[in-house]
Formats: sequence, structure tokens, C-alpha cells
Amino acid sequence: MKKSLIALALIGAFAAPAAVQTAMAAEEAAPAGPHTFTGNAGLFSEYRFRGIAQTFAKPALQGGFDYSHESGVYLGNWNSNVNSGAGFPEGNLEMDFYGGFKKSFGDFGVDVGGIYYYYPGTNLSGKTVKNGEVYLGASWKFISFKYYYALTDYFNAKGPNGEKTDGTSYYDLGFNYDLGSGWGVNAHVGYLDFKKVQNADYTDWKLGVTKDINGWVVGLSYIDTNAKGDCNKGQFYCFSNSLDAAGNLGSKTMNAGRATGVLSISKSF
Repeated sequence: MKKSLIALALIGAFAAPAAVQTAMAAEEAAPAGPHTFTGNAGLFSEYRFRGIAQTFAKPALQGGFDYSHESGVYLGNWNSNVNSGAGFPEGNLEMDFYGGFKKSFGDFGVDVGGIYYYYPGTNLSGKTVKNGEVYLGASWKFISFKYYYALTDYFNAKGPNGEKTDGTSYYDLGFNYDLGSGWGVNAHVGYLDFKKVQNADYTDWKLGVTKDINGWVVGLSYIDTNAKGDCNKGQFYCFSNSLDAAGNLGSKTMNAGRATGVLSISKSF
């Protein structure tokens, strides 16, 4: 899950004046081509997807690669470790594949595409856990909004009588502002409309700050939700520390939507 929730700030590197002049001269001599390839890697104290714990409050190592064309077309892959108890029986890896079209028109931008979440090695009722969504986004300066719509059962979930959960939607409103001198602030509010599943709709929110230190971005975020995860009441977002294909749970549980702080360090290259 590339998650909304875990959005990275744009990364810029500090350089000495002489190095900047050299880079500018090289750029003038050899203009950038139409193709751009980038990568990213980060270490996070916890992985939250749409506000919900994915690693049982344990650290996550994440990273991916992206390709973009000057026309606005892009493709990418992003990966993270996960905990089987978050709904991925026998699994410990998330792989996301996405592509779309993104374009800016002055201060405005549009982003339309699709994303496929895949969890190799998982076994939920004999099937590998996966999810496919399409999305439509728009932005203005430092404000963005994106709408996601599930084309498949939402991460293999079914309603109480086996109803399909395609059509589940997620609304993502984001704010990213550059304060200068390598500092940035960000905020997010999201809402999940979980089709056919009771007590599964919720709102999540995040407040964060980042600092760019020579190309390494250090971040600290406060994340919270109103998801129903009281384990004493057996609520939907009560997660175990493990889950196997037979449905056996681990010895520990947690409210997967409870408030938390997430510390991170990441870099683009």
C-alpha cells in the first residue's frame, strides 16, 4: 500500500555554489531527455496505510522505483514489509504496481491512474490477497485531493453474507507546504467508505513535519483515526500479531487505528 498515509515530501539536495554552477552548466550543455527514472527508500518506525497499522507497531523498510515521461505518463512500483495479522495470512510483503497520467497547468495539476496491491505468499480462503483501484486526483499549489475506487473485493474482504466489496471508496485530502531552509509541514484527512462491511467505515488524519538534511528527509508524524478497533468488543480493526491460513490468531492484539507517532528517514535517488 502506497499509502496515503505515508506520503513522502519532495526531496531536494543542498549543494555548494560551485557544484550548483557546474550542474547548471552541464544541464545547459546536455538538456534532460524525455524519460526520468527515480528510486526511493525509507525506514519508518511503523507502517500505517490509510491510518491503519500494517506492521503491528513494528518498523517498516520501504522503497520503490518510478518512471515518468515528459508527456505526463508514469509507471512505478513500491514495496513494504507487513504483518500477517493485518489481514495477510502467511504473508509478510506488500508490492504495489501503479501507472497513470499526471500533468500540471500552472498552479493546478491532475492525476489519473490505477494501482494494484499484491501480497505474495498470502493465503486467505485459498486466494492470494490483492486489491485493484483506479483513482482521480487534482491539486492546487500545496493542496491536493484524490479519490480511489476499488474494482475488486477490497483486499479480498467479503460482506457478512459473502457480498462483494468492490466499489469501496477512499477520499484523500492532503496539504504539503515548504517552509524553506529544508523544512516542510504536511497534513492529511481521509475517509474510507467500506461497502457491505459493518463498522468498517472510518476517518483518518495526520499532521507531520519534515526536514531535508543533505538529501535525507527526516519526518515525524502524528496519525490517528476513529476506526472501531476495541479488542474487548471484538471490533473490526482489532488486529492480531499473526494470522495463518487456518485462521489461527497470535497471542497479542492491538487497536489498529489507535493514535501513534511515526518517525521516518527517507531518500530519493
